[in-house]
Amino acid sequence: MGRLNYPMFIVTTTTEREKSGCLVGFATQASINPSRFLVGLSNKNHTYRVARDASFLAVHVLHRSDKRLASLFGEQTGDEINKFEYCDWLEGPEGLPILTDAAAWFYGRILLQNPLGDHVAFLLEPIGGGVEPAESPVLTFAEVSEFDAGHGA
Repeated sequence: MGRLNYPMFIVTTTTEREKSGCLVGFATQASINPSRFLVGLSNKNHTYRVARDASFLAVHVLHRSDKRLASLFGEQTGDEINKFEYCDWLEGPEGLPILTDAAAWFYGRILLQNPLGDHVAFLLEPIGGGVEPAESPVLTFAEVSEFDAGHGA
């Protein structure tokens, strides 16, 4: 499994109390009709603890060159810092933090949460989003495999 080179995403969310976000490698389209997307969040992660009380998640696609942003959301923990103080973002739909440097993003309503071992699956109903006009290669696991995670698996 360690040899798989899948896309990496940053997932952000918010509740009335706080905003959070993390780097995610476990994510995939789950259905075409109806449209569904599945995100796996580590149950040790600060973002998971915020997301379990949230109604929406935003999923950000990264450029291959976005290693600084990936490092911020993958190697730091919201238990210790406010990651949004160190990047450009704006308040998007449903109050979600949207990372302005992302190649693309979408947000979705959380339909269900299901434990899957050390991660919890969040099934999303995508609602809307945005994309940069220029295409570029996406950031994959190979580009971030040397990161020291903010929380262990």
